[in-house]
Amino acid sequence: MDFDVFFSICQTPVAGYCPDEATMLRQFLEQVEAADTLGYGCAWVAESHLSTEVQKRNRRPVVQHFQGEIGLNNDIFQLAQQVFARTKQIEVGSAVMNILCNGGPIAAAERTAAFASWHGLHAEETRRLRIGFSAGRFDFMNRAYGIDARDAVEAAAWPAYKGQLFREACHIFLRLLNGEVLSSEDTPETTLSRANFRSDEDWERVCQAWVQTHGTEAPEVMTIAKRWDFEEIKVVPQAWRRELMDLILGSHDPKLQEELNQIAPVKVFNLSITSEEVIENTHQRLAAAYHPDGGAWGRANMPRTVMVFLNAEEGLSQEQRQAAAREEAQAALSEYWHALEGTLDPKKVEGATENALVGDPEEVAKQLQERFHQDDCLMLWFDFYRHDSARIMRDMKAFQEQVVPLLDGARA
Repeated sequence: MDFDVFFSICQTPVAGYCPDEATMLRQFLEQVEAADTLGYGCAWVAESHLSTEVQKRNRRPVVQHFQGEIGLNNDIFQLAQQVFARTKQIEVGSAVMNILCNGGPIAAAERTAAFASWHGLHAEETRRLRIGFSAGRFDFMNRAYGIDARDAVEAAAWPAYKGQLFREACHIFLRLLNGEVLSSEDTPETTLSRANFRSDEDWERVCQAWVQTHGTEAPEVMTIAKRWDFEEIKVVPQAWRRELMDLILGSHDPKLQEELNQIAPVKVFNLSITSEEVIENTHQRLAAAYHPDGGAWGRANMPRTVMVFLNAEEGLSQEQRQAAAREEAQAALSEYWHALEGTLDPKKVEGATENALVGDPEEVAKQLQERFHQDDCLMLWFDFYRHDSARIMRDMKAFQEQVVPLLDGARA
């Protein structure tokens, strides 16, 4: 297995304690420096935008039970500069960058090209910026940037329409990064039909909205005006080292995964709430559909987030370590899922809980061998609902020094 580290930089109270912003950022830097020294492959950092607390006062709030801020990283490019300057081996990944908000896909492509140009100036640089990209999880972040329904049809069709909107953004983002000259006429049409919806009732609501908006009977296939309308453009700089950039799609839409791989090599970012069936189906499909410029598809092309509750603390017996780890996991998971109540599928939440690594080093090693393929790449989430930086770094070290040696074919 390959082992990366996932960082949330989540500023929320834990056991009555909530660090200030400067403390959160300093602790992240010391943890990523430790991860680099310990030999982890990539530091994946969650992205968030705007205050989670303030949006609770809005007309359409989300995560109303969450205390504090979901994340403090809103710019992977500035963060990556800080990490690369302080480390020697570790790569940096966005987990995941929202290409709808903050200027949309054109601005995202431009920022990516600018960063890659500076990062690759030194010929000896080999570390990649791994761009996980998505449509963003919480709509309040997108709405502030103008990404919202423009009429009753789009409002009735949301979130099915959001998926089509993201498809449009992906085509723009990837083709500009390819160095193409592009206009909105070159991007695919945005359409909606019954196939985009889970039920007849959902589709019927959209058809009724169409009649109210257009005054005509709803067509079987609705053509929706493109969100980004522009004449020919091209992103500069252009002459940057594309081998230092890795593209990872934050979506499990099979059609979109295969479609984007006709443009460029696009891997898949996987969350711990994804079912094993979906994971295996994705590997099978992309073994055939992955863009040839990326080489052969491998399981490490779909890094997987895994929450880690490891207890290797000194002075405790093996039984005490295992019991303490289970207690820590139960407390953290119950608080977190309560905070996100109503934003996640309960069945997916149950699967994520079962997928967590919980126990002493021997128990965690056993769980890894039982649950994961030897060629998987795991993003280990040590800072999940925790602010004890010293303990987090001890766990990161214990994983490498006490868990990994118990595995066959493990790589940092």
